[in-house]
Amino acid sequence: MASDAAPFSPAAMLHPPGALPKGVGIAMDEGMSATSAWANGIINGAFAEGMTFMGYAELALLAQRPEYRRMVETIARHMTRKWIEFKTTGDDNKADKIKKIETALTNLKAQSVFQRAAEQDGYFGRGHIYIDTGDGENPAELKTSIGNGSNAASKAKVRRGGINALRNVEAVWCYPTQYNSSDPLSPNWYKPNGWFVLGKELDRSRLLTLISREVPDLLKPAYSFGGLALTQMAKPYVDNWLRTRQSVADIISAFSVMVLETNLIEQINVDNGEQLFKRAELFNNLRDNRGLMMIDKNSEGFQNVSAPLSGLEALQAQTQEHMSAVSGIPLVELLGIQPAGLNATSEGEITVFDDWIHSCQEQLFRDPLTTIINFVQLSEFGAIDPDIGFEFCPLRSLDDKERGEVNRNAADTDNVYVEMGAVDAEEVRQRLIDDPDSPYKGLDPNKMPKRPDAPTPSVEELLGGGKPKEGAGGAEVEVPAEGAAP
Repeated sequence: MASDAAPFSPAAMLHPPGALPKGVGIAMDEGMSATSAWANGIINGAFAEGMTFMGYAELALLAQRPEYRRMVETIARHMTRKWIEFKTTGDDNKADKIKKIETALTNLKAQSVFQRAAEQDGYFGRGHIYIDTGDGENPAELKTSIGNGSNAASKAKVRRGGINALRNVEAVWCYPTQYNSSDPLSPNWYKPNGWFVLGKELDRSRLLTLISREVPDLLKPAYSFGGLALTQMAKPYVDNWLRTRQSVADIISAFSVMVLETNLIEQINVDNGEQLFKRAELFNNLRDNRGLMMIDKNSEGFQNVSAPLSGLEALQAQTQEHMSAVSGIPLVELLGIQPAGLNATSEGEITVFDDWIHSCQEQLFRDPLTTIINFVQLSEFGAIDPDIGFEFCPLRSLDDKERGEVNRNAADTDNVYVEMGAVDAEEVRQRLIDDPDSPYKGLDPNKMPKRPDAPTPSVEELLGGGKPKEGAGGAEVEVPAEGAAP
């Protein structure tokens, strides 16, 4: 860690050579220079408390530890495992358009790209998605804006077939360009106007930035305009776990010590204690449950001293729970540890975790994913359909028993509405046919089945000569008098 750097100064030293052109640094106005000097002058003890940016090299090393990887990958995979579902408004059928958008996103590998961006956000504090419009070898064009997909700039820049790929770029290769630090009321306050990517300057609209844990404004230049990495946030808790784990292992390895009570002065005076050390070495080599230690009956004693092992499992479990607490991941998800005890369950924790993951999707994915879907529509259709939107799919699926209970309740509700005349049977049937999760999807809506309680028509009724009497099953038929009109 570069502990000699000022915690409020730009983090140029933390990027490798070539990340930005020679002689180019982060552009800040006089207000930012004065603010940085003021903040650095009053800080003391920040490095000792681990409250400064660790740097991308150190964060990359931490990404190798399974404790950090488990945290970051669990969150990223849960955020992308169910992905999205498109919704439409209005009466027009948009199925063909939605199918083309889904196919385009699949070809662009959008789901895996966003998962990787979420992982980079966890490891380094920010993730980047580069939108490849085929201008990678045109430096002048890379500096121009392509908008957010819904404005005139986007329509001019992104034409049919204009999206070639989506690519992840790690934060270490991206260095921010100029930013506004003089007007807090400006929409681009403390937001870089662009990024240097190994010397190439890109407008920020071409390199989408995902940050889930932003730092205060004063710290943003020092963090290279990224956020707080989950690995840096969890480091004190992981360090405690590693120390506890090793300490418990050391105690178990040497919890039992054999003590020989003898006259050490006399033993050392004989052959400089050579026989004493040989005796100890022989005992250690033969030490097991069937070993034998021979001592002098009158002048020596032998005993075993053991360290108590009770409570170690509780101390070790607590340090694991601390890692779960700081990451927000339940123990059963993070470590696979089931709760113990009668009727113990993790149902509540998993429900809370799913709700938290959904909020993370909305906060981290909603805007960049909307931008990409807008660009995909421009690339596929040349225009954006405002009636097409999307929602993140529910993370929890019902099992067979729960789904059966839901269907039973829905059937009871439909039956009440039909009996009171609010809806008819045809409308209930249409709802079942339109439900994508219904086992009756695809039935012919015009072919209504006969109700089991309907009266059975007679031959005369079928021929138009009689009406069934009201009664059980309509067995009796009232036949009109001879000569009467049917």
